[in-house]
Order: sequence, then structure tokens, then C-alpha cells
Amino acid sequence: MNEAVASSRQLDALRKRLEATFSRIDALKGTDLEVRSDFARYLTILVSGYVETAAAQIMTEHCENHARSTVSNYAGNRLGQLRNLKSEQLLQLVGGFDSAWRAELKKFMAGSRFDALNSVVALRNEIAHGNPVGVTYARVYGYYVEVQQVIKF
Repeated sequence: MNEAVASSRQLDALRKRLEATFSRIDALKGTDLEVRSDFARYLTILVSGYVETAAAQIMTEHCENHARSTVSNYAGNRLGQLRNLKSEQLLQLVGGFDSAWRAELKKFMAGSRFDALNSVVALRNEIAHGNPVGVTYARVYGYYVEVQQVIKF
């Protein structure tokens, strides 16, 4: 199996696991709001990790398709270290590959998609550092829908 197909399947499997987690938590509608808020924080971390993994896999696949193996190996190793990928960082990363690609992505992300990615990362950092955050399942799901559109772009 070619590496691009394997990468695509891994990303699809990750997306399906994340969506299954959203479904399980959504089924807890009658549960205490505090419990749902705890799960919303958990989902925030999963969505942030999903964005990092997806960006790394998509760009590594691009390198595998357009560069020599030594270059794509190096890029894959570096891309695997992506953390806290906010919107502007994503645009800079994409622009490092192709300025036209960056311009298209920037236009696509303008507004709510740009804000959703930044919000997920900001919330993730607050949660990871033990700070109180007021986040709901509905809000995290909305952010997920927005960032999923960016990933599919």
C-alpha cells in the first residue's frame, strides 16, 4: 500500500474515533452540566491534537509526493513535532510550501474558521495548565466543524 493511502486512512480513522467520542458524549444530554463541561474540555484537547496530527500528515504526504525521500523524511520528522498550531502558524507553514496555497487557505479561513482554530488552541492551553475555562459541548462541536473544514481544504 502506498504511504499516501496509509496516511489518508490513518487520518480518516482518527477523525472517526473523534466523531464517535462526540457521539458518545452527545448521548449524555440528560447528564449534569458540570459533567458535560468536563467532557467538553476533554474534547477540546482531542480536537487540538487532531488538528496537529492532520496538518502533519497532510504536509508530510505532500513532501512524499514532491520531494526526494531524504527531504520528505526530514520534513515528516519536523512536521511530527507541530504543537499548538494556531491559524497564523498554519498559514505560515503552508506558505513555506507555496505562497499561492497560503493565500487560498487564508481566504478560506477568513472569519469563523480562523477564529475556531485559535479558540481550540487557546482553550487547550488553558485546560492543560489547569486554568478554569467555561466551554460547552456545543461550542467545542462547533469549533470542530469549522476546523474540519480547514483540514478538508
